[in-house]
Amino acid sequence: MVKPESVQAPSFAALVQAFFAEHLQQQRAMSPRTVAAYRDAFVLFLDFAQARLHKQPTAIRLEEITPALILAFLDHLERERGNTVRSRNARLAALRAFLKFAGRRDVSALHAVEKSLGVPMKRFERPMLGFLSREEMLAIISEPDDSWTSQRDHLLLRMLYNTGARVSEIIGVTLADVVLDGAACVHLHGKGRKQRTVPLWRSTVRQIRAWLRLNPQLQPTSALLPNRDGQAMTRGNVTQRLTLAVKAATAAQPQLATRRISPHIIRHTTAMHLLQAGVDISVIALWLGHESPTTTHQYVEADLAMKEQALGRLQEPDAAIRRYKAPDSLIEFLKTL
Repeated sequence: MVKPESVQAPSFAALVQAFFAEHLQQQRAMSPRTVAAYRDAFVLFLDFAQARLHKQPTAIRLEEITPALILAFLDHLERERGNTVRSRNARLAALRAFLKFAGRRDVSALHAVEKSLGVPMKRFERPMLGFLSREEMLAIISEPDDSWTSQRDHLLLRMLYNTGARVSEIIGVTLADVVLDGAACVHLHGKGRKQRTVPLWRSTVRQIRAWLRLNPQLQPTSALLPNRDGQAMTRGNVTQRLTLAVKAATAAQPQLATRRISPHIIRHTTAMHLLQAGVDISVIALWLGHESPTTTHQYVEADLAMKEQALGRLQEPDAAIRRYKAPDSLIEFLKTL
């Protein structure tokens, strides 16, 4: 009787490479920013482990990633590198994601992996969620002048407020993603390559039509909101244009001068205004592309009609206000990602 050949467990280095090259980018379809954050966490961890274990990262075994080593690394981040608790937890989340992956690939190390997964996140006081009042939001959107840049910025800010989109989603919108006839909407491409559809106000549709008349050269594959070179705006572009809009809005809303307003604050603002308008929290979660709390880490798509009904409760900026009632090769590999 021929004995079956034993399957050799993958090395730690092979697991790390498979985690980044296959699991995160292909299977989980994570964004480049998330992959970069995980990579940075691993570079820091491998540097620390190399010094603590006195061996090159390529020689580390999965069983050596112990709770004691992880806790020492996390303590190093806070005490010596000055990381906040939030950053500390983000680094731990990257390690835990890898350990879960590694435990499935190397069952012989599953017991050790389960112990390491027991390292807890650290509690911390979350800052109060920042959002804008309706009056502040309207002052920031304001009415554009006749210049090309002003027209674009006005549409940019209006669409951010209308959709509650992330910056990456709004700058990724092409003409082909916008539907202006019938049930007007925009298709957004969110995290993990997930897509969702958000309805548009009639006033937003009018602004888009005016913008297209001003830019007849735009093609279906063109960015709806390009820069002067015709390319999609960058995150930096959006932040810069919002900063200028906030500065101009301080004439009508002086308190804005003391606040730090980011594009994500507008996303929070959309969510809070929907909530104040009586929209159910589960619909808001779908609207923003959040994972539904009632499912197991899956994105779900609400019916467009339900979203249009929700949008009808959120007043357009032009509408009258109604009162609301009630060096190692492994490290080098990571650095190439």
